[in-house]
Amino acid sequence: MHRATPATALPRGATALFAVACGTAVANVYFAQPLLVALGNEFAIAPAALGAVVTLTQIGYGLGLFLIVPLGDRLDPRRLITVQLLLLAAALLFVATATSSAALLAGMASVGLLAVVTQSLVACAASFTEPARRGRVVGTVTSGVVTGILLARTVSGLLGDLAGWRSVYLTSAVLTCAAALALHRVVPRRDTPAPTLGYGRLLTSTVRLFTRERLPRLRALFALLVFAAFSTLWSSVTLVLSDPPMSLSSTAIGAFGLLGAAGALAANAAGRLNDRGHANRTTGFGLALLTLSWLPLALTRHSLWALAAGVVLLDLAVQAVHVTNQSLIHALHPEAGSRLIGGYMVFYSIGSAAGALAATTLYAAAGWSAVCVLGAGFSGLALVVWALTESGATRPAGKMSTTTHAPAGARPRR
Repeated sequence: MHRATPATALPRGATALFAVACGTAVANVYFAQPLLVALGNEFAIAPAALGAVVTLTQIGYGLGLFLIVPLGDRLDPRRLITVQLLLLAAALLFVATATSSAALLAGMASVGLLAVVTQSLVACAASFTEPARRGRVVGTVTSGVVTGILLARTVSGLLGDLAGWRSVYLTSAVLTCAAALALHRVVPRRDTPAPTLGYGRLLTSTVRLFTRERLPRLRALFALLVFAAFSTLWSSVTLVLSDPPMSLSSTAIGAFGLLGAAGALAANAAGRLNDRGHANRTTGFGLALLTLSWLPLALTRHSLWALAAGVVLLDLAVQAVHVTNQSLIHALHPEAGSRLIGGYMVFYSIGSAAGALAATTLYAAAGWSAVCVLGAGFSGLALVVWALTESGATRPAGKMSTTTHAPAGARPRR
């Protein structure tokens, strides 16, 4: 296990830098959402097929989670994170200069593949933090992720209106290069030998961690359903707000992302509650709130205030569950933190991709009310699963057994 010691712990202020870098990286996955109409017009993509832009980005993200993030348990984190960020900047430049729909979609998939540096940063921050503070640090870093997701929609909408959609990706490429330089100076070097697993065994051990451990499987299922609901809203709300009678601009649509700032507050609070042993209760409350959020969201065509209320509730709920999930699964096997976080986030990506494709297709066929039923269905199903498994859903992170099975290639902890 890679223990956080004074020699390897994050330097003062590094947690905030990690949060900013996570927000900058993850924003790239969501930039396209307020720009879907503009992208559809420029590349002649039919409204029913616009979800493919988001879906391919999420598919790339899912592949990166499985193929790249586990490398954090084997390679020097400083080098891995720096290289990922530089390659991400190159992918963003490719998107910004795309001249065909095929090039655009290929670029979006590449951006998703490399934006998983976000999860490499989360796993790195957790591994260099002592267990008593791990939930708090993960919560702080995840609050940066939440802020990045929210600002992504606002910034892309504003820049899209002012300077065109390409300016969004050019600006992000510059910021990503700056983040690479800053993190190369700050990320600690690992002071303990990394596992000697080959790449193939590293990936298969990720699968084994989920096939033999109940907690990661359950938390992964929560992630799939919760982010399917999240993506159902944010992939289709652009369409309903840009259609008559509302006909809002990209800037106005993106501004609704700021209303989810409550999600950043929820991320910090959930991390602290997890450190105190209240993870399961936080999960149940979050899933109940997520289900209820679809009641005001269903009234969006009649009231923007209802949309605002629904967005606040939904983002708060999603981030509370998400932080709790990550804190718990990392605590299960800290020496395999990157593999656990990466494997968990694969299900996040599957849920996000499925929600985006289903929501945009359903909106074109049956309208906003049907989309809200879909989102409520994902949310309600997650709540039912939690209720059925509540008695054994989790153990407090601080009380994890030290006799759980270690992943392949790791020595049992004593």
